[in-house]
Amino acid sequence: MWRGLSRFVLIFWGVLGGLILLGLLLFLLIAAGAFGPMPTFEELENPKSSLASEVLTDDHEPLGGFFIQNRSFVGRNELAPSLVDALVSTEDARFYSHSGIDAKGLMRVMFKTVMLGKDEAGGGSTITQQLAKNLFPRDTAYSDSKFVKFVKLGISKFKEWITAVKLERNYTKDEILTMYLNTVPFGSGAYGIKMASRTFFNTTPDSLRDEEAALLVGMVKGPTWYSPVRNPERALLRRNQVLGQRVKYGNLSQAACDSLSALPLGLDFMPQDHNSGLGTYFREHLRLVMTASEPVPTQYHSRDQYVADSTEWADNPLYGWCNKNRKPDGSPYNLYRDGLKIYSTIDATLQRYAEEAVAEHLGKTLQPAFDREKKNGIFGSEVKRKVRDLVIRTGIHQSERYRNMKAQGFSNEEIEKAFNTPVSTTLFSWNGDIDTVITPMDSMLYSKRQLRTGFMAMEPYTGRVKVWVGGPSFRHFKYDQVYSAMRQVGSTIKPFLYTLAMQEGYSPCLKVPNVPQVFDMGDTVWIPKNSNTTRHDGEMVTLRWGLANSVNNISAWLIKQFSPMAVAELIHKMGVNSYIDPVNSIFLGTSEVTVYEMVGAYNTFASGGVHIDPLLVTRIEDRNGNILATFQPRKREVISQKTAYLMVQLLRSVIDQGSGIRLRYVYNLRGPFGGKTGTTQNHSDGWFMSIYPTLVMGTWVGAEDPAVHFNWIAMGQGASMALPIQGLFLQKVMANPNLGISPSDTWRVPKGMEGIQFNCDDAPRTQEDEEGEEFF
Repeated sequence: MWRGLSRFVLIFWGVLGGLILLGLLLFLLIAAGAFGPMPTFEELENPKSSLASEVLTDDHEPLGGFFIQNRSFVGRNELAPSLVDALVSTEDARFYSHSGIDAKGLMRVMFKTVMLGKDEAGGGSTITQQLAKNLFPRDTAYSDSKFVKFVKLGISKFKEWITAVKLERNYTKDEILTMYLNTVPFGSGAYGIKMASRTFFNTTPDSLRDEEAALLVGMVKGPTWYSPVRNPERALLRRNQVLGQRVKYGNLSQAACDSLSALPLGLDFMPQDHNSGLGTYFREHLRLVMTASEPVPTQYHSRDQYVADSTEWADNPLYGWCNKNRKPDGSPYNLYRDGLKIYSTIDATLQRYAEEAVAEHLGKTLQPAFDREKKNGIFGSEVKRKVRDLVIRTGIHQSERYRNMKAQGFSNEEIEKAFNTPVSTTLFSWNGDIDTVITPMDSMLYSKRQLRTGFMAMEPYTGRVKVWVGGPSFRHFKYDQVYSAMRQVGSTIKPFLYTLAMQEGYSPCLKVPNVPQVFDMGDTVWIPKNSNTTRHDGEMVTLRWGLANSVNNISAWLIKQFSPMAVAELIHKMGVNSYIDPVNSIFLGTSEVTVYEMVGAYNTFASGGVHIDPLLVTRIEDRNGNILATFQPRKREVISQKTAYLMVQLLRSVIDQGSGIRLRYVYNLRGPFGGKTGTTQNHSDGWFMSIYPTLVMGTWVGAEDPAVHFNWIAMGQGASMALPIQGLFLQKVMANPNLGISPSDTWRVPKGMEGIQFNCDDAPRTQEDEEGEEFF
């Protein structure tokens, strides 16, 4: 008996020893790279992970990012103690005592999980091994053979063990914990604890409460399975299990655990994607600017656009920054992987106020009014059938559905049938997206009736752009109405004509005849008309009154004193690069300009005659905080300080007694505001430009197509469409003393003009006068 038992023992130890020797041999072969490459010491010292590039506001608040994986790193001092306690207690209780491989954990897995088949026994991977898997993923090749899959899994495990040991030799425990939390996925597009904290609780890792930290740690086991968004009940149960683990290992009392377990999930879910968050249009513009390539003539259909982009490439250091600059290894910067920190000039509070003002005016007032008027169709009453058909056909051809079907070879008849076949779709609504079944044709028409807007604000003298709202919803309407959209500017062009007059020595109080002006056009004559009669028709009136009330007779008189070419040249000098047609009717504003250009041009008035190119970014840092670039605004003197100051006074009269007076009596705003309204033919475009000692603003409102517009001027004028957005915005701004913008702000007075008063003998504008807003 004893002899048989001894033989059994010898066989047992022989087999066990053989397995150990085989394991050691396999371990050495893997370490030597016989089964594929292992991470080198250089890779361990500098593990390469794709990091999101972050865009930060002027006050360093996260604005958004550019990423393939939405990941951003934090340091050990940025982790809440409760987060570390929850992680170690749940994932690796012996983390501080092992050297990368937990022998006890492996034995537990071997006997309980493998031999006894108890899944609840848990896994044997340490935090360090999990980090190794995150940094250097397993072989993802699949096989139908269970044996092959078992062998592959075994080799991968051995690799993770070796890598884990190397990691333990190269990093401290705190560094390993931090690296792990920076690399683990949490679902909902969030990678790493920083993005997870922001996504699920709108906070930072160092500010996580105990129950929040427990929820995030619980998600590590299965981001989708334990998602608090998709599976809240399961996530709550898992969170409380993590809290129980903390009690088990002595870093949380039972009483505290019971109290925390009774709390709801308390999510502040803010998914971090390119379509949501603050400043979406600005972020997209920044992405396009920074990743621009050097212009190549053959890639352009328009020579003017090629020249404009070539000038930007040569003169604007931010334009094409990623391709102009090189990393230490000689490769260009990658906006999606290199973890850049981009410090923008956007003010988070002002941006938020602007987006709220757009939603309040368009969503609650203007769009409902437009929908009521357009119950039986989207077009203006004067639009002919031929134009309507062209707008619809263009809308179809510009749609993604049409382009895809054309590329796949579908015939025009098949495409037309598809556009008239109902499908499931999601429509934009100010009350929340609408999931419905509708034909693509009706969906396109619905989109065209949605009013759009562009709203930009910048800071005088510094040129810093503080607000950028390019539309009602970036998710649904990608086209940026601030930088890309060119629309007729109406009477907002008139101040440039008056600037020429002030520059030539005219006084704001100079009186000129308010009578129709006749222009000899060769074969015919042209007599521009006012949109309505005024109380002073046929009388002598001041230039100040003429601009305040946007009277075409006065602008026509001025254009006779100066050449249209001189006006166009001045407009270009003040920052408008778009084509300005130098004809007698220039003052009617038929030329198409962007909000971006108009704000930059009006800023010349507020900055004492100096044009400043709008500044979007102040500096760029690498992932380690090293400054890679700093940016300063480009400035050039365009008009004298005296001329600029005179124009400030003229523009103030528009607000105090002219077409912009709603800013006073509707929104009760005080302070030295100046501005100009603008309305184009058939009320297709509504504009409002305003200046203030600390902020210059421009707003446009209209539909995607000029043929879609209000039928009546009461709602279709700039004072009704665009001005209210700034009125609502400024109410919020003035109510916040922390912003440093108040009614007590004053304009800088040039030397020699101190104490000068412009007390012209003008009749003030009344509320009744507003029905006669200007247009051409």
